[in-house]
Amino acid sequence: MQKIRLIIEYDGTGYHGWQVQRSEVTIQGILEDRIRHITGEPSSVMGASRTDAGVHALGQVAAFSTASDLGPERIKQALNALLPPDIRILDASTVNDTFQPRDDALRKRYFYIVANQNSASAFLFRYAWLVRQPLDLKSMRAAGAALPGLHDFSSFMGTGSGIKNPIREILSLEIRSTKKISFMTGGVKGNFIKITVEANGFLRHMVRNIVGTLVEIGREKISTGRMKKILLSRDRKCAGPTAPGNGLFLERITY
Repeated sequence: MQKIRLIIEYDGTGYHGWQVQRSEVTIQGILEDRIRHITGEPSSVMGASRTDAGVHALGQVAAFSTASDLGPERIKQALNALLPPDIRILDASTVNDTFQPRDDALRKRYFYIVANQNSASAFLFRYAWLVRQPLDLKSMRAAGAALPGLHDFSSFMGTGSGIKNPIREILSLEIRSTKKISFMTGGVKGNFIKITVEANGFLRHMVRNIVGTLVEIGREKISTGRMKKILLSRDRKCAGPTAPGNGLFLERITY
């Protein structure tokens, strides 16, 4: 028996998130189906992060055990031959049987793209939240400064979560603007805001709820000074709306 670690990138547009669901097409479900086809045995693929419907990944990490004697490079090649083009295996390697993609992760980094303009680019509408009202970046940055550190993030946890311990540590939160996003060998011009959050772990919808709250602050619908009060309230109803999934990317997981 060997354990294989995969590094995966995917465009989440056509999928109902990472986790297997009985009546929906998911990333985990597709991977388990293709691995079964290659090895001839059922395998449970455990991911480091349960990305939501529509969310993308540049560096998702997953692992599965198999009795197959195929090496990791052969498994990578076989998977890429069978997977749909919007899911790619970037790397495959053998790891110790004790490796747990989710529990062993030291930190995870996500970023979110907001297109703060009147219309969406034909090339980026799948990957950015279009917000037409001008946003006050200065207010958003001042509010975001209240979040780094070890806190109870219940105010930003999605409803229906089964997590019993809502304490997480945000290691960094950066908000920056850019007038161009690289695409292929050129670039797409516009008014973009990139919000990057790195933490030792995340709650369900945590990044999307933080982004939704920051955007409400940028719209001046929530005052800058309320961010700390929202955090301390531990009440999801006090925070802003959940940002759409399509602007969110799982960038990197560090072990």
